[in-house]
Amino acid sequence: MATDIQAALDLIGRGAEEIIKREDLLERLKQNRPLRIKAGFDPTAPDLHLGHTVLLNKMRQFQDLGHQVIFLIGDFTGMIGDPTGKNATRKPLSREDIQANAKTYADQVFKVLDRDKTEVRFNSEWFGKMDAAGMIKLAAKHTVARMLERDDFAKRYKGNQPIAIHEFLYPLVQGYDSVALECDVELGGTDQKFNLLVGRQLQEEAGQPPQIVLTMPLLEGLDGVHKMSKSLGNYIGIDEPAIDIVNKTMKIGDDLMWRWYELLSLDRSVADIAAMKSDVVSGRLHPRDAKLALARELATRFQGAAEAARATEQWNALVREQRVDVDLPLLDIPVPAQGIRVAPLFVAAGLASSNSELTRKLNERAVRIDGAVVEDRERILVPGGEHLLQVGKRAFARVRLVSA
Repeated sequence: MATDIQAALDLIGRGAEEIIKREDLLERLKQNRPLRIKAGFDPTAPDLHLGHTVLLNKMRQFQDLGHQVIFLIGDFTGMIGDPTGKNATRKPLSREDIQANAKTYADQVFKVLDRDKTEVRFNSEWFGKMDAAGMIKLAAKHTVARMLERDDFAKRYKGNQPIAIHEFLYPLVQGYDSVALECDVELGGTDQKFNLLVGRQLQEEAGQPPQIVLTMPLLEGLDGVHKMSKSLGNYIGIDEPAIDIVNKTMKIGDDLMWRWYELLSLDRSVADIAAMKSDVVSGRLHPRDAKLALARELATRFQGAAEAARATEQWNALVREQRVDVDLPLLDIPVPAQGIRVAPLFVAAGLASSNSELTRKLNERAVRIDGAVVEDRERILVPGGEHLLQVGKRAFARVRLVSA
């Protein structure tokens, strides 16, 4: 096997959960032509977070190898609603919501992808032209029994939970995207495997070589347990200020840091990461410094080198030097005229998930306002002031209290 092909396989396989079929991928790489690589994104929310960039990073690696990347915005499938992982029928989005979210997606993805090497497509291009007869013909390509092999459908069926007929169309529609685009490879999360395999089946029926399926793990969020999700609040948005990207990254556990390095770093090779991990284990490198390097890389990618450097300096000043004069982004917190107590203030600033969590931190003497440990948990802060809030050694927010 040629060394360059082996190197390409190693890069493509980095962090991947599964490649179906690896031997097919090898044969296509040997064809020495740009492969067509697709990943689909339903514009269900306007903001992308680091969890979304796991696929974007893999797409960028394909681009760096000289392949053609297709960023497919599922404006048609978004009106169906992907049932993957859901225990209930999801409400479809309106066309207006989809169009607004799709524009935001397109603006954000080029923080990772090379704009000049990216083909942006919308699956309404072909489904908008498909009539009812065409959709019925597509529906005939799969059976109900096969659909019920999907774990989420099977669980809902056994639990007597409703499954709408249109939800069965989603895997078929996603699979047909691969036919329309004549894809060589489709990327998706592990929860998308069923849909990706439907694409292989439909391509074979259409006389096309079946696409290679490459699944990527679902990235754990800041809590290190659950999948990164905006609804769970354990996410880092790629449009967040650099200081927030740095602060949040520095909160993750040391074990999670290495998984983030593997799935999110574009600057460091597998060998580089292994060497860094060895240095941490041996004590030659402090885990905090390894984590700060990751935080700076992520902040640089999404907010630029200058902002990342400034955010790193701010973090060092706050945490290592314990300075309180650092210029953090200012967050306006509306409060009533009579003021706000400490616990709800910290919750509103995003430094605690609940009043009870903040109370535990107060008991640990881990809560500071303007550098001073909070002794009076009943303290009232009134509108008009600016304050630096801190929980523990790494969580900070600069707030301005404004009249509600």
